[in-house]
Amino acid sequence: MKTTESPAPVSVTKVDLPAGRGRPKPKSEGRALNAFSHGILVVWAVMVVMPLLWAVMTSFKDDRSIFSSPWSLPDRLHFDNWSRAWTEANMSDYFLNTVLVVGGSLIGTLVLGSMAAYVLARFDFPGNRFVYYLFVGGMSFPIMLALVPLFYVVNNMGLLNTIHGLILVYIAYSLPFTVFFLTAFFRTLPTSVAEAAFVDGASHSRTFFQIMLPMAKPGLISVGIFNFLGQWNQYMLPTVLNTDPDKRVLTQGLVQLAVSQGYKGDWSGLFAGLVMAMLPVLAAYIVFQRQVVQGLTAGALK
Repeated sequence: MKTTESPAPVSVTKVDLPAGRGRPKPKSEGRALNAFSHGILVVWAVMVVMPLLWAVMTSFKDDRSIFSSPWSLPDRLHFDNWSRAWTEANMSDYFLNTVLVVGGSLIGTLVLGSMAAYVLARFDFPGNRFVYYLFVGGMSFPIMLALVPLFYVVNNMGLLNTIHGLILVYIAYSLPFTVFFLTAFFRTLPTSVAEAAFVDGASHSRTFFQIMLPMAKPGLISVGIFNFLGQWNQYMLPTVLNTDPDKRVLTQGLVQLAVSQGYKGDWSGLFAGLVMAMLPVLAAYIVFQRQVVQGLTAGALK
């Protein structure tokens, strides 16, 4: 009769894990960190949103209410503040000049910047890195150091106090960041699509404008929003290069409005003009908010 032997006991060696590895963090620690980060975001949102809401609310008050009860709601909506700022303070002219300058410079910046970025990202040629670093170096050059020579260059070209002269200066001012941003974005796009287009007989220009540029739409929208914010709020360049009162942009008009309305005591009109200048920027960011986030995270998700 056969007997079965019981298997020998297996010795288990206890392995000590290093401290902090292989052990999940306590839930209380994660919740505390989450609550702290959300609290910081809430405080930051309040610090940003409250001044904007207060400015909008103040633009509908009369001058007496602004000083007597600055934190209370207006007794009624004084739309005459907006009409007075639009007509008497010439905000309509300043607004039109700003739209022309920013619109023209934004289109020129995106077209030229995307073409330069595509070539630098997709083609290898002698001096590629040198040209790229020239654009990167332009981002670190202080605009204050270029104001005096820029004034003489624009004046010698006959572009001083002109809309198209200011557009060209805005384009040159915005190109370094645009090329830097879009070069990194074009490098993340697949090369197989462009190669297939070349096989089908498409030219370089057709491949760029009909295939690669639509694929880079998130990046174009993101850099377009950043350029729009910078060009819309630009004050130093138009102050130096645009001294004609009839061609002032919105930032110059707001400074002039602040000086003149300060002597007149028309603070309600001043706040109305301030909100007028602020609304297009907020509207542009709200409309394209999702595209901005997609453009900023596209390279990280590849």
